[in-house]
Amino acid sequence: MLISVAEGRITPDEAAERLKTLPYDDIGFAKLDTHRALRTGRGEVIFGIGKTPGQVAAIMKRLSADVSPVIATKAGPEYYDAAKNIIPEGLVYFETAKLLVYQKADGAPDNNKDDAADDCKDRIAVVCGGTADIPIAEEAAITSELYGVAADRYYDVGVAGIHRLLDKLEDIRKAKAVVVVAGMEGALASVVGGLVEVPVIATPASVGYGASMGGFAALLTMLNSCSLGVSVVNIDNGFGAGYLASMIAKGK
Repeated sequence: MLISVAEGRITPDEAAERLKTLPYDDIGFAKLDTHRALRTGRGEVIFGIGKTPGQVAAIMKRLSADVSPVIATKAGPEYYDAAKNIIPEGLVYFETAKLLVYQKADGAPDNNKDDAADDCKDRIAVVCGGTADIPIAEEAAITSELYGVAADRYYDVGVAGIHRLLDKLEDIRKAKAVVVVAGMEGALASVVGGLVEVPVIATPASVGYGASMGGFAALLTMLNSCSLGVSVVNIDNGFGAGYLASMIAKGK
């Protein structure tokens, strides 16, 4: 295909279109979508739960040859221990968020030429109800930053003491999108949705007493929100919330 481009038989744009449907890399226990960054602007992400540390390490090593960052979610410290044995450079482990990340030396995602998060004028806000929600909130915030959009954090501002939220509202309103993480009854997302003019990504957390049913009660509350502009991701899906918020902030 590259020879055809060089000889003028097809255009570079035609070649790029063909590349979008080229194959995956089969490494036995996983089939890696090595062209996802070409199609979507961001590379494949690894879901850690259900995979062994060795499997995650092998997938990260293969993907790191083509894209940066490479992210593994819901990964305990044992995943970092396994990965650092075969990827000695560029690994970072975020303990609270349970994110294992490989980045090239420049520290910025290079597959779509994002700027570093701290230099980006577009910012998101990550809001959470209580201290127990912070791990999921951090997963969202760090994910956004890895994709070049800074995240401002507003933690422990739940509806039981709503004055804490209102005290930060002026700053929250400056964001291009707001991720709201809440467990218990999950009412915080509806409140924020009624106070800001940007998209709100409601993220139910598996925090609460027995009747919260591991976040299911918060999920139903958020799905039934009467505040417009509120969308909902799955329980504890901080990564998905941060990913979407960064896309909204960038406009792509």
